[in-house]
Amino acid sequence: MKLIDMHCDTIWKLMDLDKEGDMVENQCSISIPGMKKAGTLAQFFACFLYVEDMAGRYEEGYRHAHEMIDFMEGQTEKFQKDIALAYSYDDVMKNAEDGKISAILTVEEGGILNGDMGRLETLYKRGIRLVTPMWNYENCIGFPNSRERSVMEKGLKPFGIEAVKRMGELGMIVDVSHASEGTFSDILRYAKGPVVASHSNCRALAGHPRNLTDEMIYSLAGIGGGAGLNFYGPFLGTQDASYVEEMAAHILHMIRLGGEEFPMIGTDFDGFDGIERLDIPKVENMERLRAELKKKGVSETQLDKIWSGNALRILKSL
Repeated sequence: MKLIDMHCDTIWKLMDLDKEGDMVENQCSISIPGMKKAGTLAQFFACFLYVEDMAGRYEEGYRHAHEMIDFMEGQTEKFQKDIALAYSYDDVMKNAEDGKISAILTVEEGGILNGDMGRLETLYKRGIRLVTPMWNYENCIGFPNSRERSVMEKGLKPFGIEAVKRMGELGMIVDVSHASEGTFSDILRYAKGPVVASHSNCRALAGHPRNLTDEMIYSLAGIGGGAGLNFYGPFLGTQDASYVEEMAAHILHMIRLGGEEFPMIGTDFDGFDGIERLDIPKVENMERLRAELKKKGVSETQLDKIWSGNALRILKSL
């Protein structure tokens, strides 16, 4: 049993919230000891830029993204016996052979490009292999999810179209989590590489605009993409709790609509709070979800695809 988690905010929690701890000893849901217990093959670590809190907004965010990359480079050097950065499918396989967990870096808030395509090239050279074009705010790329219909209908801006194309050309995964419906459709239209929803659930089961509609699941599955199950309660169906039964229901819905090649894991660990009950509070507790899915009739072959096989397929396509 090998696990790939498509999204966590552990770097942000360590650097910007707790401002203490490291990848071995911390107050986070993700740690090296925890990942070892979970059988983690690869963990996608987001450089999440909360630009609304930054005086310099996107300029400061871009600088801080590099600081976050520096931090993870330092952590993989400090704990090099256990974890290593990975930039490709082959790197993940090589790290596994060496007994190491792979850390794959992402950027969550493409607004930090601030209209400069050269920044995308630089981020790729620094190891970023997935970009979430926007968080919860309009930026130079396009528009985010919203409860306002007028915003949800808006899509990519001209710079965003070129940026999404360039991501695919470089070998970056484009992440439609947080995108408006219009942006989602435009990304699928213009992308030249793999597209995923790294941490999104099913709107048919939980009516939050961050979740995917059935039509979006069909469309994303149709181009070979996938979605990572998000553990945040409101995206599962309960405002102040994160129940494993609801997680399983979303996975089953993804399989029904998108096929067994579609669902992945995208916990969003360390990226949310305000949840009073967490059935799976840490990565080392992931077996609880696997057990629940087995109870619901999901086969071992399907479980292996959900746990890592589908994410590996995406990585192999870069």
